[in-house]
Amino acid sequence: MELDPKLAPYSTGDPASFAYLTARERWPIIITQAIDDVYRTVGASDDADKVAEGKIILAELSQLKYEVQHDRALTPIRDDGYPDVAGYNKELEQLGNLTWLKSPWLFTECYLFRRMSTSFTLSNHWKSYDVFARQKIKTFRSSRPAVLELTTRYKDLVTQLRSSASSPHDPEADKLLFTEMCEVCLWGNATDLSLLTSLTYDDIQKLQGSKARQAAEQNILVNDLPQLYAHLTAAKNDPSKKNKDRRVDIVLDNAGFELFVDLVLAGYLLSSGLATTVVLHPKSIPWFVSDVLPSDFAALLNALANPRQFYETPTEEDELQGRVPEKLTDKEVEELAFLFGEWSQFHAEGQLVLRPNRFWTGPGSFWRLPAEENELVEDLREGELVVFKGDLNYRKLVGDVAWDPTTPFTEAIGPLGPGSGLNILALRTCKADVVVGLKPGEDERLRQMEGGGGDSGARKWAWNGKWAVVSFSKGR
Repeated sequence: MELDPKLAPYSTGDPASFAYLTARERWPIIITQAIDDVYRTVGASDDADKVAEGKIILAELSQLKYEVQHDRALTPIRDDGYPDVAGYNKELEQLGNLTWLKSPWLFTECYLFRRMSTSFTLSNHWKSYDVFARQKIKTFRSSRPAVLELTTRYKDLVTQLRSSASSPHDPEADKLLFTEMCEVCLWGNATDLSLLTSLTYDDIQKLQGSKARQAAEQNILVNDLPQLYAHLTAAKNDPSKKNKDRRVDIVLDNAGFELFVDLVLAGYLLSSGLATTVVLHPKSIPWFVSDVLPSDFAALLNALANPRQFYETPTEEDELQGRVPEKLTDKEVEELAFLFGEWSQFHAEGQLVLRPNRFWTGPGSFWRLPAEENELVEDLREGELVVFKGDLNYRKLVGDVAWDPTTPFTEAIGPLGPGSGLNILALRTCKADVVVGLKPGEDERLRQMEGGGGDSGARKWAWNGKWAVVSFSKGR
C-alpha cells in the first residue's frame, strides 16, 4: 500500500465513478451467477460429501452477496493455506474499517474474488472447481463466427510467411500485418464477462470480426504500435541477439475468444520471427469471472482438437429452445485442425509456455512488483517485451488512482517505467475511470459526446469498452 501512487484511489462510494455502479449492480449479479452455477453442479452430483460441501459453499456465497448489498464491513479472509491471505488481511487492517459500498475499488474487487476462492479452496471436493467455467465456455461457443474468420486468416498468413521466409519482404506490408495482429488482440478484450453480464449472442458477434475491428480503429486514443514494431524489429535484426532467445511475455486477461486472439498474436510473433518464445501468464484462481486459468488453455486446445463435438453438440439451453447448432464444414474443421497443430506444437517444443504466479491475483497495484516479487521481475527482464492485456491489468499498472488524463504512461506506471529494465505494452479497451497518456483536451471532448458524461463529473465514455489505448514504455 505504501508503494502505490500517492493519489486518491477510485472509490465505490463516489457516485460519479464506475466503481459506484460496479459495487451496487455488477457485484451482486456476479455472485448470483456463481450461486446458480454451484446450485446446478450440486443438483447434478450423486456424491453425498460433495453435495454437503456444495451446500456450505452456497450458504457462504449467499452471505457474501448479503454483505455486499447491505454495505457490511469487509472481514478478514480465512486462512486457506496460501501465503497471500496474510497480505490481504494486513492491507485490510491498514485501510481501516472498510464497508463494501465505501471503499477503494481496486482493493475491494480483488478482495471479493479472493474471498470467493477461499470458500472453494477450504473444501475437499471443490478445490479446483472454476465457478465461472460454464460462462467462459458458453461465450466462446458464441464467438464461433469470429473464431472461424480468424482461423482462416491465420492459416493463410502463416502459410504465406513460411513460403516467403527466404524472399525479400515489403517492409510496409510487414508493418501493416503486425498492426492488424495487435489490433485483433486489442479488440478481443471487447468480450469481458465480468462487465458484460447480460450479453446476447448477437451482441457478441457485433463486437467481434474484421468489420468491427476496422470500424473501431478510429477509437484507439493512444497508439504506440509504431514504436513497438520498431523495438521488436530492431531486436530481430540485432546481430548480437541472432542466436539468443527473444522472449515476449503476455500477462493474460480473459479466457475464451480473448485467449484465442492472444494465441493468434503469439503464433504470429513466433512464425514471423519477431519472438522466439512466448510466455503466457494466467491467473492461479478463478478471477474477475472470465480471466484465464491454466485449465482454460487446455479447454481451448481441446475445443480446437474436437471442433465438431464442441460446436455441434447442443447445450442445455439449445435443447430447451429447440435450437440445433449449425454444422461445421469440412474446410472449417481442417483449418481448426491446422491451428490446433500449430499451437500444440509450439507448446510441446517449449516456444509457447504457461507460467502462473499468484502475484497477479494480489490486492494491489503493479507498482509493488519490484519490491514484493523480485524473482518475477528478474525473470520478466530477460524478455524483450511484457504485454499487459485488458482493463484490470491496466488499472493495476497505473494504480487505479485519479491521474490527470494527460499524465504520460511512462510516469503513471512508476517503478515499472524507464530505467526498470522492463519494456511494457498495455493493450487495453477502456472499462474503468482511470486513463493516462491522452492529448490535452481529449478527455473534455469525449465527455461532451453523447453518453460521455457531460458535466456530471463522471468519465462515462471510458466505461463501455468503445475506446482503447495502446501504450508502450521502453524500460531499457
